Amino acid sequence: MLPYKRSRRVGDLIREEVADIIMNKLKDPRVGFITVTGADVTEDLKLAKVYVSILKEEEKEATLEILNSAKGFIRAELAKRMRMKFIPALTFRVDESLAYGNRIEKLLKEIKQENP
Repeated sequence: MLPYKRSRRVGDLIREEVADIIMNKLKDPRVGFITVTGADVTEDLKLAKVYVSILKEEEKEATLEILNSAKGFIRAELAKRMRMKFIPALTFRVDESLAYGNRIEKLLKEIKQENP
């Protein structure tokens, strides 16, 4: 028995491959520093939400728009690299978990300072 479900394994593989495609194949100079942090794939392997972290706050919307417009190219590159009957349709989302973690850490520090 495998340690986790096929959709999770496919999601991990998609995360790695999309990161490589964005870094090496996507030739758009408007794309800044991007980190692909995760990919959630549905159980039927038809849809994938790819989460990205964008370094500059002011470039988030523009970069997300560029990635969503290039998702056809990225999906075609995935089809060349992955041996699957169906390649999932991609949507790109900004990963808010880093900002959420920083907010919680800030709140914990505030609580610690108030109650020594």
